[in-house]
Amino acid sequence: MASNITRTAVSKKQANNRLGQIQGHMGSTSNGEAASAFSADVVPQAPEDPLFGLMAAYRKDTSPDKVDLGIGAYRDNNAKPWVLPVVKQADELLRKDPDLNHEYLPIAGLADFTSASQKLILGKSSPAIADKRVVSLQTISGTGAVHLGALFLSKFYNPSNPEAKAIYASTPTWANHNQIITNVHLPMKNYPYFSKETKGLAFDGMMEALSSAPDGSVILLHACAHNPTGVDPTQDQWKQIAQIMRRKNQFPFFDCAYQGFASGSLETDAWAINHFIEQGFELMIAQSYAKNFGLYGERAGCFHFVAAPSPNAQDEISRVGSQLAILQRSEISNPPAYGARIASLVLNDDALFAQWEEDLRTMSGRIIEMRKALKSKLDEMETPGTWNHITDQIGMFSFTGLNEQQVQKLREKFHIYMTKNGRISMAGLNTKNVEYFAKAVDSVVRETEK
Repeated sequence: MASNITRTAVSKKQANNRLGQIQGHMGSTSNGEAASAFSADVVPQAPEDPLFGLMAAYRKDTSPDKVDLGIGAYRDNNAKPWVLPVVKQADELLRKDPDLNHEYLPIAGLADFTSASQKLILGKSSPAIADKRVVSLQTISGTGAVHLGALFLSKFYNPSNPEAKAIYASTPTWANHNQIITNVHLPMKNYPYFSKETKGLAFDGMMEALSSAPDGSVILLHACAHNPTGVDPTQDQWKQIAQIMRRKNQFPFFDCAYQGFASGSLETDAWAINHFIEQGFELMIAQSYAKNFGLYGERAGCFHFVAAPSPNAQDEISRVGSQLAILQRSEISNPPAYGARIASLVLNDDALFAQWEEDLRTMSGRIIEMRKALKSKLDEMETPGTWNHITDQIGMFSFTGLNEQQVQKLREKFHIYMTKNGRISMAGLNTKNVEYFAKAVDSVVRETEK
């Protein structure tokens, strides 16, 4: 019996010794626990995303007067999510389709969707489509399209001047642009865009920066409804931007998240892209259906590469498309089907398309009315400052010109939630809260100007 106990003790000691040796190889903490390869000095705690933190704070607020102006999604006049009537119709048609299944889509996505997406953003009579100079892949909304384009540039764009490898983005730009681009190991540079003095476009600064950027640089451009400022170049200014970029042989990368949602006109909102194509540019486009279809969670988007006119354009498209497919395969393999099927039904049916255009006018029209109402109320109260920029800007977002101190006071005193740079989502305003917001703005502006 004693012998058995001794043997057991020896076995345990040997096992513990062996465990200690293993821990020694792996590294261990002071209390003998195995050390992780991902310690705090290797993987520090990331800061909370400011926008998601703002949303969480809004949800916790119990005030009946609270107003959410940080949300990047359309809301109706009752501050509720709005499912577009045309999306409901398309959804019914899908549910009744006896051939509907849940098989994988091709790597490039739903062909009816990508071809219709080309026609939507380039126009049905586009020479680029007629000449077969476009290759398109379905993506995980606009974010996935920006990522796919940036990944392609990171791997294949090798200008003669290494400094031209950087992507130039506006100051400010959509915050996620910075993360997407730097995560694929591309350097990021900026060009002036928003003027704090005029609360409009810093056009001269932008033109000077483009002129100074190296030949061949990639320039990231918002096609319409610039996020976050709501400030767009005029058509004449777009022409001047194209002239400089043509002279500098710069590469346009358009991000188009608001076609039809900005002005209510699909053609107007795509004008800049088509002007660049008319000028013979080779370019890329990231296209989103989150905002203009209300398909936020369905992640429907498209990426387009357009070759410049040349005898070798179709060969270029074949080669580029083959590499894009490999990148797509390694990232997501096959894109999600539901949102693309909804959009495809609408884009390829004349009656549904007409209904969609009406839905777009409903959304863009309500936002335009909220801009007018807010400016009118601020003007009535003679709120210090000028507020023309509220109606001059376009799309979902507006840079109000309010500073961080004023934004903080709006939150503390009036339970109004907006990003600290003064950006508001116009979709968060409605006939029930626009006067409350205007009075709150008037109050904090007067208080902080003393």
